[in-house]
Amino acid sequence: MKLYEKFASELIELIRNGTLKGSEKLPSIRQASKRYGISQATVIEAYYLLETQGLIVAKDRSGFYVRPTLNHALKSPKQITNTSQTTEVNVSNLIFATLQNEKESDTIPLGTAFPSPAMFPITELAQSMNKAMRHLTQYADELIADMPIGNPELIRQIELRYRLSGTAVSPDEIIITNGAIEALSLSLQAITQAGDLIAIESPSFYVTLQLLERLQLKAIEIPVDPISGMDISVLADSLEKFDIKAVVLMTNFQNPLGVSLSSEKRQHLMQLIQHYQLPTLIDDVYGELYFSKTMTASLKSLDESGLIIHCSSFSKCLAPGFRIGWLAGGKFTESIERLKLMSTLSPSVPAQLAIAYYLQRNHYDRHLQRLRYQLALSQRLMLSAISRYFPSNTAVTEPSGGYFLWVELDESINTLELYQKALEHKISIAPGPIFSASQKFQHCIRLNYGMKWTQEIEEAMLTLGNIIKKII
Repeated sequence: MKLYEKFASELIELIRNGTLKGSEKLPSIRQASKRYGISQATVIEAYYLLETQGLIVAKDRSGFYVRPTLNHALKSPKQITNTSQTTEVNVSNLIFATLQNEKESDTIPLGTAFPSPAMFPITELAQSMNKAMRHLTQYADELIADMPIGNPELIRQIELRYRLSGTAVSPDEIIITNGAIEALSLSLQAITQAGDLIAIESPSFYVTLQLLERLQLKAIEIPVDPISGMDISVLADSLEKFDIKAVVLMTNFQNPLGVSLSSEKRQHLMQLIQHYQLPTLIDDVYGELYFSKTMTASLKSLDESGLIIHCSSFSKCLAPGFRIGWLAGGKFTESIERLKLMSTLSPSVPAQLAIAYYLQRNHYDRHLQRLRYQLALSQRLMLSAISRYFPSNTAVTEPSGGYFLWVELDESINTLELYQKALEHKISIAPGPIFSASQKFQHCIRLNYGMKWTQEIEEAMLTLGNIIKKII
């Protein structure tokens, strides 16, 4: 990241956290140069970048100001206070019917679950793949040797990233999988049987719901606070009332709300895990997409009994098409390994080698820095668009990472109908009911800001806002 981009990123963070408020004047070019110890040219470049992205405005003979709409008083979604209940999971038909149009190339993909491919280092990954293939021509036996558990160098790189983030994980418990979905599926199969009760978040990522349905598991929906994450007190009550076999949750930038579990709740959750000896499955695919200066320590770092299975992948932040994920299985590692040997056996060995080569070259953190910067910028622009184009009673989350916004609309709106109307204008959204085993959240939508902002996206947000206003 260039110096002016780094400075611009720091200003974005000040705007995001409210330190710089709407309509507030920025330091003059000369003042900023002295205050931050950078050249005036660097300040000019940074201000110009923020101006072209619509975050600040220049006023003749006055200076630069934060765009007023950026700090418009958008409401936060209401806290979900419903108690837990047992639910038979039967959502796949709804999910498939809703998401079948995501493949249309001319649709603005505000409802997709992936960032734009333009955000990924495709050229560098291709170079790594070329090196991987040349390596295999000399060491063809690795095609077989690396299949059961995964490529040793990739496992070493993943272990290193765990340790750098403050989590001590043994390489013996890391299993490479075909993306995070397989990691989650194998883990659930290892710790449950058909008919078991599983505690999940509400709302929850629809893939989790589909896995529960396929494995014939029942859901106990635990409400998620849009500020601090899963309601652990409700989880505690549910553990008293029901024979819950496991809990599945996202502790960082949860999909669809974007919320992270607070430090206090992490401690409380760990107490419950220890007390009930509760197998806990963490889906942490967004953990490295934080906008703050440091990464939040994984819940796995607090696990002393091996009850936490930590799942992640490179699909959401580096290489979606490679389908390389992993899990750190704790005490369940051997059971999961056996299940894997009886099912898919191995992810693509060349893809594993390619990512291992990429990580070895130390380009990953540089890529993540650029990606976080772009995501933070796009989030500000989408929030600004919502404040300008959506009805005034709209409520929206403001995550500190990831790439999703959870938008709560007027309660009269059925977002399944809104989804269809938006598609008529070639705009996709993710309607709230697909994120619930009991198909709640009829008036909510999830929007994806994981793309470089364009005039086309700006116009799509305007169109979507107009559609919503006509429905009310």
